[in-house]
Amino acid sequence: MPELVRLYIRNVFAGLGLSVTFVGLLLWFNVANLWHLISTSDIGYIAVALLIVFNTVVFSGVQFAIAIMRMAEDDETPGGGKRDAIPAGLDRSAQMIAVPVPVEAKTSRRQINR
Repeated sequence: MPELVRLYIRNVFAGLGLSVTFVGLLLWFNVANLWHLISTSDIGYIAVALLIVFNTVVFSGVQFAIAIMRMAEDDETPGGGKRDAIPAGLDRSAQMIAVPVPVEAKTSRRQINR
């Protein structure tokens, strides 16, 4: 089996563990009266199963994304770069400088018929 598939399966099991823990804590602390809703319903077990399945999808996806992002290799050389020029309109202390802008009055091309 490829290493990436094994990594994904391990993360699905980690997500399942986190999901079961999370749903258990939701029910234990009766968040939004969830324990009462599930325990008094005749099909409450379906709600618990769906909570576990959907939270497993979310938690395993997050686990897998973290594992993939941690696989990136660090660059040995620093990125560095050159310093950008100071943009127009700012002096060296980053204070705004008034830049004169010439304004000319334009006549309208439309003729108003009166």
